[in-house]
Amino acid sequence: MARTYGGWRRRRSIGLFGLSFNATLGLLAGLIVLMFSGLFAPNLFLYLLPVMAAVFALAAVPVQGESLLSFLLTRLRWWWASVLGHTRYRAGVLVEHPRAFQLPGILAPITLLSCEDGRGGRFGIAWNRRLGHMTATVLVSSNSVWLAEPGDVDGWVANWHSWLASFGHMPWVQWITVTVESRPDPGAALREGVAAQVDPFSPEAARKIVSDLVEQAPAISAQIETRVSITFDPRKFPANPKDRLEAAAEISNYLNTIESSLGSAGVTVLGRATPQQLVAMVRTAYDPAALNEFNTLLRTNPEGIETGDWTDATPVEAETFHDRYVHDSGHSVAWIWQEAPRTHVTSTVLAELLAPTRYTKRTTLLFRPWPAAAAARALESQNSAAQYKSELSWRVRRRVSARDNQDLAYARQAAREETRGAGLVQMSLYASVTVEDPEQLKRAVAHTESAAETSKIRLRRAWGSQDVAFATTLPLGVCPPFLVQRGMG
Repeated sequence: MARTYGGWRRRRSIGLFGLSFNATLGLLAGLIVLMFSGLFAPNLFLYLLPVMAAVFALAAVPVQGESLLSFLLTRLRWWWASVLGHTRYRAGVLVEHPRAFQLPGILAPITLLSCEDGRGGRFGIAWNRRLGHMTATVLVSSNSVWLAEPGDVDGWVANWHSWLASFGHMPWVQWITVTVESRPDPGAALREGVAAQVDPFSPEAARKIVSDLVEQAPAISAQIETRVSITFDPRKFPANPKDRLEAAAEISNYLNTIESSLGSAGVTVLGRATPQQLVAMVRTAYDPAALNEFNTLLRTNPEGIETGDWTDATPVEAETFHDRYVHDSGHSVAWIWQEAPRTHVTSTVLAELLAPTRYTKRTTLLFRPWPAAAAARALESQNSAAQYKSELSWRVRRRVSARDNQDLAYARQAAREETRGAGLVQMSLYASVTVEDPEQLKRAVAHTESAAETSKIRLRRAWGSQDVAFATTLPLGVCPPFLVQRGMG
């Protein structure tokens, strides 16, 4: 029998029709106004009645995991942004504007810092100048669970839980993202390595066989990269740093502890991402045609990549559409999960979604630790909301659905686990797929959504927020507000 682990629970409010608590209060206030107008101002009542009826109808109809009202407001905001030209980005050659080479959209405030790691090397920090957040990225190699002993896998899962729960006691850690990026191997490294080893005096037939194998290898192999990005808020450090230099030094000290504990969670720590590697990750995400160029440059002359600004990372052009994102040589589609698996999961639950394909794909799990001091209060609130939903369902329909019963059971289970020392985090999943040929985009989208369904994950395309969801899969510390809560057990 396959070993299963704890699940997660979607964060729910006490509101009606799936609305937030504040939105529900607004609807009730509108209903009260409607009642009083009917009593004291019948003429006003006749004007307000169709308006309130339309608002209630829009709030009650679900569309793509949210109310029709929220969906229409999102479309309206995106349309207005496109009218103002905020969905298009163009870089220029002869531009003297001081922000001419900043990244597009939500990434505009982010720049790159090069810091000493205390071991004779340097690592990169993505600094958000608007929020003050600093994000460092650790490159890791995950251990395979297919050939591992079940006891070892259980230990990795338990240690991963402990590693995440420990951030509940670090208020200066804002969120953590774990990204698995896979892309077809362009074959440049293989060609150069084999070419250096081939004897020019060997038989021509042998050299041809080796050459043919090298040419076919990119079609059947893939590059897979796993990275863990930790976003810090230096203003919350116990000793408030005076400048960026002191903040970077504090981050380096915390990374030493984080890396040592991460090694027991089923991954091998390869090191911190250097400034050159971060520039290459961002640039090749926007311009996948430049992958060979950057791979060669990183191997032969890593110092040739500028690290003081984003000149080498900035795309030439990018445009956000409602259903896709077009940037340099790439065409991308991004998703956020609408619903996680409702059952207990196995250690290979994400295997299908993470499996490499002929397209460039990034899958990001985003974790936002809940402060340990507030975890109990948050879970009690969720428990009360679940009980209220069940009681309301019983009073209105004289029955409680199986899903409401299960949701209440999960809420109580999470509360019990927290009393035994478990941590609490909010989490979400983002995925993006990128192709160079726009004719392949539909096939890449269908393949990714099919893999998610196989993993029992319901993805929802990030309509109107394609650039934001795309940016979340980059190692730059972006955290959109739409998260899903999970109780760690």
